[in-house]
Amino acid sequence: MLRKKFFTTIIAVAISLLIVPNIVAAEAVDTGDTAWVLTASALVMIMIPGVGLFYGGMVRRKNAISTIMFSFTILCLISVQWVLYGYSLAFGPDKGGIIGSLEWLGLRGVDQEPNPDYAATIPALAFMIFQAMFAIITPALVTGAFVERIKFSAFIIFTLLWATLVYDFIAHWVWGVGGWLRNLGALDFAGGTVVHISSGVSALAIALAIGARKGFGKEPMEPHNIPMTVLGAVLLWFGWFGFNAGSAVASGGLASSAFVVTNTATAAAALTWMFLSWMRKVPSVLGIASGAIAGLVAITPASGFVGPMAAIVIGVGAGAFCYYAMLFRMKKRIDESLDVWAVHGIGGSWGAIATGIFASTAVNPAGANGLIYGNPMQVATQATAVATTWIYAFAVTWILAKIVNAIIGLRVRDEEEEVGLDISQHGEKAYP
Repeated sequence: MLRKKFFTTIIAVAISLLIVPNIVAAEAVDTGDTAWVLTASALVMIMIPGVGLFYGGMVRRKNAISTIMFSFTILCLISVQWVLYGYSLAFGPDKGGIIGSLEWLGLRGVDQEPNPDYAATIPALAFMIFQAMFAIITPALVTGAFVERIKFSAFIIFTLLWATLVYDFIAHWVWGVGGWLRNLGALDFAGGTVVHISSGVSALAIALAIGARKGFGKEPMEPHNIPMTVLGAVLLWFGWFGFNAGSAVASGGLASSAFVVTNTATAAAALTWMFLSWMRKVPSVLGIASGAIAGLVAITPASGFVGPMAAIVIGVGAGAFCYYAMLFRMKKRIDESLDVWAVHGIGGSWGAIATGIFASTAVNPAGANGLIYGNPMQVATQATAVATTWIYAFAVTWILAKIVNAIIGLRVRDEEEEVGLDISQHGEKAYP
């Protein structure tokens, strides 16, 4: 009898050891946080076709399909790249503060249990897919620089190289555990440096490398469908709530704060751009839509660190700085076709610096105080992150563009550009 009780006890203990860790792990996953992050991931995903429509309406009708195709292709291409190795490079175990290792190749070890280094209350897979959407939309933003003249094959090769050598590296520096800019104390809540400065500066680099469109400055190149562009802008504004509020990786007060300041800064920037353009000519819908995107860009790095009044200042600054950057680009006759540099490069830079000015631990105790709260060094830290991202993104993008051009050529032939990329690259028309 004693022997039977002994073995019964041993078996019970063994079963409990097997079961209890699973119960603890299951309790560590917060279903509300998980539901919010997955919803936010879907919101960011809808921004990607939003980029396609926003850009697609601004090109000539003979290039509408081609422009939308860029965003759709990147959604597919980087989804696979991220699972295979991109996530491991960006967020995997650190290698010298520069890049992650390949230990998570093919998402090995990234499963339904939380990774407390990044998000302690949601599955690691949920965090991974949320970050995947950021990795996808960033190269989609770059496409506005080379619309109407790039080979589709060159676009695919360039995008894959750029995502690997520019985005994954900068993402690790800023967000990866052990990343050198993260260790320095740089604040970037949702991607001012990682997403917007990297894409905006890279857009300028590849625009200079590929050259202007045929007839630029001599032939009219007006947007062919402004309602399509406005629809794209609205989808971006809508999805951006997932972009910024989702970066709290929890469904609590910080997500609510980020949601509110995102909407506030966007509205302030849109109004600022509209009034500035009105002072010169007339208030245009393209202008107010562009201003809204500028505001979304600028509040992105600050969204988890500032309050509503700071958001208004950031939005007004974004509307002004990005508007005048666009005028500067036009004056210099640089064919960075859809003003990715002016809106994302300049807007992201202002937003990152503004984070160093207005950040407050009263909003987010995990952040830092900025200049107006007694910490002027935060501005210097933010400036370091901005300058580093500018230099690295521009240099690597320029080199990649030259390499791809040397191997297969970046541009379509003159006659293909003349007929339009919809026909020459895809054999389709947007409006048969």
